[in-house]
Amino acid sequence: MVRLPATGKKIGSVVLNFGGPGGSGVTALKAGKEIVSAAVRERFDVVSFDPRGVGASSPVRCLGTLDLDAYHALDPTPDTRAEVRHSRQWAKIFAKYCVANSGKQLLSKVGTVNTARDMDVMRTTLGDARLTYLGFSYGTYLGSIYADMFPKRIRAMVLDGAEDPSQHAAEFVQDQARGFQVATTSFLRDCFKARNCPFRKHDVKAALKQLDKLYRRADTAPLRNVYDGRQVTEAVVRGAVQFSMYQTASWPSLRQALTDAFKGDGSKLLLLADAGNGRTIGGRYDNSFEALVAINCVDHPENPCPYWPVKGTRYPKKVHAKGSPPIVVVGTTRDPATPYKLAKALAAQLSNGVLLTHDADGHTGYRKGSACLDRKVDQYLITTRAPLAGTCNDQA
Repeated sequence: MVRLPATGKKIGSVVLNFGGPGGSGVTALKAGKEIVSAAVRERFDVVSFDPRGVGASSPVRCLGTLDLDAYHALDPTPDTRAEVRHSRQWAKIFAKYCVANSGKQLLSKVGTVNTARDMDVMRTTLGDARLTYLGFSYGTYLGSIYADMFPKRIRAMVLDGAEDPSQHAAEFVQDQARGFQVATTSFLRDCFKARNCPFRKHDVKAALKQLDKLYRRADTAPLRNVYDGRQVTEAVVRGAVQFSMYQTASWPSLRQALTDAFKGDGSKLLLLADAGNGRTIGGRYDNSFEALVAINCVDHPENPCPYWPVKGTRYPKKVHAKGSPPIVVVGTTRDPATPYKLAKALAAQLSNGVLLTHDADGHTGYRKGSACLDRKVDQYLITTRAPLAGTCNDQA
């Protein structure tokens, strides 16, 4: 755990989870003290943590740097039996070394139900009679599980960039794919307004065709890379584009990276993909991806992680959190990773859910440029008075 002390008259702690699963809350909070507003900083100790299997906790470890480089370069669209066999072989290798380097004992204990119990221990350790919580992305899944288990131990809870705990994993993957398509269209329309937009025709359909052509090109003949000996494959190109959809602040970098890529140089795309995969410039990986796989395989047994040595137990089901105070759910209309429909579904199934709609691009809404949304979230966290459901469409 890591704590940023309140700057004024403290009323308690607000616990943050930044998502993933697999993201380090310790690293994220140390890196960004403006993650919450000054008003929230004044009244709360801001606390985050590394869940089981993550970062500075007991981390899940599977592969070394070179093997992870190869794994992240695997063909995401295998066209031949040989390519399918190659993908299966790597799935076996990944599972084998997760067991060898982490052990079944740890792998069996990293599920979100156990992390929710940990979070209740954290609440008592912090001295709070009830939990004040702000969760982003996967953090909304963790928060909703906590709410269903301990509804009367909540003071205030904000779930931003919501997942739907009742949704089957395969359906989530399909919705997320559609979400990235919507986000890519927004990126293209924004690109057409910029002087350095690299697409030949400023038309969404034509630009998507040009992007697809780049994917096919990288699939058959990887792009150049001036940094090291790695190949900029289709997986790397797609990973770079998808990672850049999370925040509109990444769009200028993606424009420049695509400008180079259309000329055969994938170096800047590689750096974007590395950032998404948790690879540092020095060549080391954090364990975010390995933890993500381990946690998802326990949380979603309906999605049969091939060759995984540990079986999950929590199948999709609705959460109601009966007896909880109002729980605020934030959904961003063009969110690529957690599409808006999921926020609507979560708010509807919670007994006391309140949906705040953020009409914008990018993943999650709080502290992303909407004074309207920030004000409503801050007031709720500080006073526990829930806002009325509604839409904020002001953007920076």
